[in-house]
Amino acid sequence: MSDRFDQIAVAALLAVTGIAGLLFAPVFGWAELLVPVLVVVLVAYGCAELTAKFPKLTPYRPLLVALLGLLGLIETVLTSTTLAFLPTGASLQGLARGLTEGWRLTLQSTWPARPIPEQLLFVPLSVLLAVVLGLELLLRLKKPLVALVPSLAVACLAQAYQALTGVFAVVAALAYALPAGLLLWSGRRVRSVSRAPGGPRFSWRLTGSAVWPALSTVVALVAGAVALAGLDPVGRDPLTLKDTQAAPPPRSRIGNPLDEIAQRLIRPGEEVFRYRGDTPVDQWRLIVLNGFDGANWLSDSRLRRLGAGLEGAPGVSGSAELKVRGLSGPWLPSHQDLTGVDGLTPLVDESAGTLMTESPSTGQERNYRLSWSSPEVDLGSGEIDPRAPLGGLGAVPPDVENVAKDAVRGLRPTFQSALQLERFLSTNYQVATGTEELPTGHGWPQLRHFLLESKRGTSEQFAAAYVVLARMSGIPARLVVGFRGSAETDGGMHVVRNRDVLAWPEVAVAGAGWVALDPTAAAGKAERSQAGPGKAVARARAQLPAEQQLRPPQLPPGTPADSGEDQSTEAGMSWWWPSLVAAIVLFGLLWLVGVPAAKVVRARRRRRRSGAEGVLGAWDEIRDRLRAHGVPFRIGMTPRDLAESAGSLAGDGIREPVARLAKVLDVTLWSGVPVGDGSVRRAWQEVGEVRRGLATRPFAARVLAALEPRTLVPIRGRGSREG
Repeated sequence: MSDRFDQIAVAALLAVTGIAGLLFAPVFGWAELLVPVLVVVLVAYGCAELTAKFPKLTPYRPLLVALLGLLGLIETVLTSTTLAFLPTGASLQGLARGLTEGWRLTLQSTWPARPIPEQLLFVPLSVLLAVVLGLELLLRLKKPLVALVPSLAVACLAQAYQALTGVFAVVAALAYALPAGLLLWSGRRVRSVSRAPGGPRFSWRLTGSAVWPALSTVVALVAGAVALAGLDPVGRDPLTLKDTQAAPPPRSRIGNPLDEIAQRLIRPGEEVFRYRGDTPVDQWRLIVLNGFDGANWLSDSRLRRLGAGLEGAPGVSGSAELKVRGLSGPWLPSHQDLTGVDGLTPLVDESAGTLMTESPSTGQERNYRLSWSSPEVDLGSGEIDPRAPLGGLGAVPPDVENVAKDAVRGLRPTFQSALQLERFLSTNYQVATGTEELPTGHGWPQLRHFLLESKRGTSEQFAAAYVVLARMSGIPARLVVGFRGSAETDGGMHVVRNRDVLAWPEVAVAGAGWVALDPTAAAGKAERSQAGPGKAVARARAQLPAEQQLRPPQLPPGTPADSGEDQSTEAGMSWWWPSLVAAIVLFGLLWLVGVPAAKVVRARRRRRRSGAEGVLGAWDEIRDRLRAHGVPFRIGMTPRDLAESAGSLAGDGIREPVARLAKVLDVTLWSGVPVGDGSVRRAWQEVGEVRRGLATRPFAARVLAALEPRTLVPIRGRGSREG
């Protein structure tokens, strides 16, 4: 064995690198990662031994480790692509896909991710790269601390994917720190050779300079893991790389099932799907709609590829086999408390429990099996979840505000007030039945007509009206579209038809999540037996006091309204005013400096875009600059409309550049021709012309435009980019 080869140092380096790779366990699981990571580590150690025994091979050590490591991964992870245990072209393609796309596909999946080669391979490949670099840094440069950097990069990448917390973080820190400390110690030890009658004998004597770096490394890593594991200043999950990636939606046109409710009710007998389950199901969901701009309901689904399963809350487990026939997709019937899907690999929105296929159905039947776990909750004294987003309302008609106030009878936002709102709609409004003259629409004009005039509608109007009234009352609510569970059976399966289509609201309750309500059940005199979470809602509904007994919250009798304030006023005066003044000054400085700086940074980021995004960035820049100068803009305006509006501000100096940009934008969006750098350059030349035109405005107007903060808020909707 060559003196240049330190077995302890190499073993410690490979151990620490392998442990760094195993930190991806929350993403894939220990069992799935252990074999490929272990193969890489063992191959690397074997190559180190081989080159130590045959020094002439030392220059080729990185190549040997890389090639044999790749071969080991092919034989363990890509076995199905080999022919008689020999790599094929498919094996090389699998390695390339795992290296270039595996990291992104994993981020687009739910965790634990499926251990398929194209996703799993990027972890052992990262370990292999770190091993190759680490070995060369250790054996050539004799720098143990520098040799740790590649493994530390793998560990940091693993934590960026999913940070370990609590006891697991401490265990992982110890597992990494111990071999790392051994590696650092091996680089600082002092070798003494004592000759004995039997031959040379090696002994090791530790020096203070060797002990302290190793000990400090262990202490620092453990203390840091413990401190960061307990650090949670806002009570939320830590930010991970997963939050920056989502699976792309299907390329086909995605319809809104809310628009199809009336059409389905006109053809009530058509079968949609059938199912067989081991527990009753109240509702099957298709889509969850959170956004509302006054005209349209929009889904903000964050889709991911379904991994090995979803984490479910402890409770009542259930499963069902579904056969879908009457849905063209891409939305598929799902369950709110979804934990797994067999038979399909769909996209899933974890927060909504909805499923979507990546390709539209061409008429064939889709068979799959769902599993779920519904928690047992007590909603008797439920409070609204303060962390849930309230949601948008658009421009609320003034006369609807009185309806919202009357509906909840002045109650503060609680689950009781949510039930009162459900009862208000059920009692005072009628469900439209039959197949003729069914109300349609869910924007403010239709909702105003439903609430104040006709008081008759389908579940489309009931659910939409409930959500907007709840949001106006401070109750976070969202709209869900799907189907009721069916009592009709055929061949041992429940048959769901068009007449079972349903839209219903859900409210966010602290400790219970999103709870489904149904204002159409009582209004239509069709109260159904409840299952799962529906039982808790039914119990809370039965405990709801009569409307006459509901009262807004009152102070206890004899309590002066200002007693608490009198006791605290003098104590707070000593710091309240200075704090207020400091806050005002800080706010002013941030406004005077931060707003213009943010606009400069935004413009530079837009300018760096290329292709179609570069042209769209130029349009966004012109639009925001004109808005800051007071030019009216609304969703749906084309660049030509904006040019005419801006013409009155500075004449042709602005109108003509915007009109020229409109032509470039038309070619970019609708011609189908690839967008080159020339188009981007012309678009930004028009931005420069607009800036020169705006520079002729009075100084005060330009200062006010520079300090206008509202243009920093992105405009929702795509209408602003349609020319």
